[in-house]
Amino acid sequence: QVQLVESGGGLVQAGGSLTLSCAASRSSFRMNVMGWYRQAPGKQRQLVADITRGAITNYADSVKGRFTISRDNARNWVYLHMNSLKPEDTGRYYCNTSPAVPDYWGQGTQVTVSL
Repeated sequence: QVQLVESGGGLVQAGGSLTLSCAASRSSFRMNVMGWYRQAPGKQRQLVADITRGAITNYADSVKGRFTISRDNARNWVYLHMNSLKPEDTGRYYCNTSPAVPDYWGQGTQVTVSL
């Protein structure tokens, strides 16, 4: 059974930093590519960044240079380090495989960036 549990969200001022964590069950983590997704208020969920088991990364243009995705293959964790946060980064963040599998969505973790 696949389980993905996100944590680490919160309220932060613009320019601040947060690190999100995703604990993945072994079965989901065996998937080659893991990703972080963001759903902003009133918008569709979008891929923010993804990473292969070999640590090849890919980022949405809006977060390049500010966000870093990483993974710990031994412990089945995926991280999203977010720096220089902007109000437009506000949203609920989820991890999933990339491309996403609908049945794998967890509860996500809320990130709110204030001015």
